[in-house]
Amino acid sequence: MGRCAWGAVSPEMQRYHDEEWGFPLHDDRKLFEFLMLECLQCGLSWDLMIRKRAIFSSCFDGFDYDKIAAYGPADEERILQTEGMLRSPRKVRAVIANARCFQTVCREYGSFEAW
Repeated sequence: MGRCAWGAVSPEMQRYHDEEWGFPLHDDRKLFEFLMLECLQCGLSWDLMIRKRAIFSSCFDGFDYDKIAAYGPADEERILQTEGMLRSPRKVRAVIANARCFQTVCREYGSFEAW
């Protein structure tokens, strides 16, 4: 079977299509990463999210939700000043708030995947 047309838009999208899209996830950190990519994507293209994924990962400590949950105002400012990062304070704050919610779910159910 060939690749979907959207999977050929860029090398990053091709890699995403061939190696990640449609594969089940069971790792909480990866689940958090994809949920936060969706959060950051709101109003933007998925291709842009995939191309900026390395920047997001760098800004958000590899999508380590425990580290992100402890972020404060200085971290928000650091992220917003990062070259190539989205300049939306609301999206940055949403990722931080979502990390705290993610922790709550993990504590209650043992893992996000179990929930």
